[in-house]
Amino acid sequence: MPFMPVKFNLQKRVKLAQGLWMLYWFSVIAGILIFSLGIFFKIELRKRRKVCHDSLDPIKFSKWKPMLKTYLLLCCSFNVLLVLVSLLCFLMQFSVYLTLAEGLSYAIRFYKDTDTPGRCFMKRTLDMTQIEFHCCGNNNFRDWFEVQWISNRYLDMSNDVVKDRVLSNVEGKYLMDSVPFSCCNPGSPRPCIQHHLTNNSAHYDYDHRTEELNIWTRGCLEALFSYYSSLMSSIGVFVLFAIILESVDMAGLKYLSTALETMAEPENPECESEGWLLEKGVKETFSDLLTKLKTLGRTNQVEGGDAPEANT
Repeated sequence: MPFMPVKFNLQKRVKLAQGLWMLYWFSVIAGILIFSLGIFFKIELRKRRKVCHDSLDPIKFSKWKPMLKTYLLLCCSFNVLLVLVSLLCFLMQFSVYLTLAEGLSYAIRFYKDTDTPGRCFMKRTLDMTQIEFHCCGNNNFRDWFEVQWISNRYLDMSNDVVKDRVLSNVEGKYLMDSVPFSCCNPGSPRPCIQHHLTNNSAHYDYDHRTEELNIWTRGCLEALFSYYSSLMSSIGVFVLFAIILESVDMAGLKYLSTALETMAEPENPECESEGWLLEKGVKETFSDLLTKLKTLGRTNQVEGGDAPEANT
């Protein structure tokens, strides 16, 4: 017994074909939003548009009938791939978080190495990131207190203050409670204070616990992860939307093709016909599929067993 059978006449078949035409354009719009998959969607759906138009005529439909089953199987496989893509968009966000945390940690550590090949643009990249995303440091601005972000070539080692600060550190680093200029908030009502941030007595009318507008207090890890996670979630939603459109379009095409195949009088377009999604029920269809797979596996085993005899 067919699965989800529906009776069709000429008017219903025409409306179904027109609906498939509309779904095609909606799918094209979804493909544009998913730029990486948009080109593929457009090519495939253009092919389907030709099938839908030709399916209005039983004579023209006959030339598409042999390849229609293969085409629907390919579309189903592509939908499964899209489901995996949408799942990855949501599941890979934690991996993105860890990668961003590690990358920002290395970027801050190598910020000063402007003369080292491969790292000479690290300072500019990190500065532009902090300016663009309104953030400072990895987790917060205090991350800059734990690394030497000023190159030794710009330190006056003859200065006693600089020398004492370097010698007082176990690793010989010049550490200070300061941040790069890119951490400064241009909306601050006072000139940016980027040095001696935790020393209230070093600045007039200053308290580092209340000066939230002076520098960006949000870490770049939070800012970047929020940006990329929202982007990945949006892509995942658009992919799911495209899957729904693709599935509805495939179901409509299946109904239209089976409705044309079951026409009692193909020469009479006014006659009624019946269309369905599956020729049998869901359980019977899966049973037949498993039987075919088992038969295919046995065939491969027999061929593999005959191979040594042929060699002898």
